[in-house]
Amino acid sequence: MSRSGADLALLLLGGFRSLVDAATAELARRGYEDVRPVHDFAMRAIAAGADSASELGRRLSVSKQAAAKTIAVLQEHGYVERDTDLLDARRKRLRVTPLGFEVLRQGEAIFDELRDQWERQIGSEELANLERHLTALVGARPIRLNAPGWIAQDLGEPV
Repeated sequence: MSRSGADLALLLLGGFRSLVDAATAELARRGYEDVRPVHDFAMRAIAAGADSASELGRRLSVSKQAAAKTIAVLQEHGYVERDTDLLDARRKRLRVTPLGFEVLRQGEAIFDELRDQWERQIGSEELANLERHLTALVGARPIRLNAPGWIAQDLGEPV
């Protein structure tokens, strides 16, 4: 039975959603009830150098206001903090806290566990083939950190 291109896109999105939903639920079971997928994207962008709301917004393809709201939530939960810039005392730079890095490590471990579950379901050879085919189709780095903004776009305009 042949499927349409739209079916393929929905299957891929469904696989992504299934993994992310399961990881979010497991993080909650491990005591991180407040973590959402966008928080992972934001903390990774901050760890990679997005040290202000403006820069985080650019990297996630969201508005500065949306980035600021995400930062506020992350600060409230102790996942990121603002430090004084050593070169400009008026400027505050974002950084991921040790707790934030722990959340990222927990998330990575959970995704490894979920991958292991998929491997048990379909077999190691089938999963390896799936990963090999996806890598051939989308490249070794299949997603940029701007996925939250990209998904929320309306007629090509980021929110």
